[in-house]
Amino acid sequence: MSVRDFAVERAAAARLLDYPDAAFRQRLPLVAGAVSELDGSPARAGLEAALGYIAAADPGRLESAYVDVFDLKRRRTLHLTYYADGDTRRRGPALARLKRVYAASGWACDGAELPDHLGVVLEFAARGDAAAGHRLLVEFRSAIELLRGALHEHGTGYRHVLDAVAATLPPPDGAEVRRLAADGPPAEGVGVEPQVMLGMPTRVAS
Repeated sequence: MSVRDFAVERAAAARLLDYPDAAFRQRLPLVAGAVSELDGSPARAGLEAALGYIAAADPGRLESAYVDVFDLKRRRTLHLTYYADGDTRRRGPALARLKRVYAASGWACDGAELPDHLGVVLEFAARGDAAAGHRLLVEFRSAIELLRGALHEHGTGYRHVLDAVAATLPPPDGAEVRRLAADGPPAEGVGVEPQVMLGMPTRVAS
């Protein structure tokens, strides 16, 4: 696998996890074209299956399904720190640390999503710092696996995107996955500090 292929895999997965509005649908042909060039990629099958699911879905129904599927209360959130930190005070520092990782590579967040959103981390790995992004994905491997399992249990076509992401990563720590699943995210009811409500990373102009 080339560095370019890894970048395409992760960029495509990030785009497929965006909210499926009109702008999302306009980007799909570009995503499909990039995925079609991933010869020998372990992620290609999952990405193509996800593209097929999205292409076959009614746009309005897909938007409703997206909101239903990625539900924090049902432990199907795309926000990766939630699986270990829940709505507690320690989630704020975890989000702030991600912001620092992005900033160290010359990225800033535009406020559209929190920095622990899986799409944000994938985008950073694809277009920012590939090595640092890969380390973050590995760090969140257990959370990714919990989300992947929950999507398979639900039966949504979005499970294919998580299959593609998992194909680019080492196997998860089974004991940690079981522990997180058994414990569930901690709750404190305090929310997240406003100053760490940060979004999609973008390259800072030099």
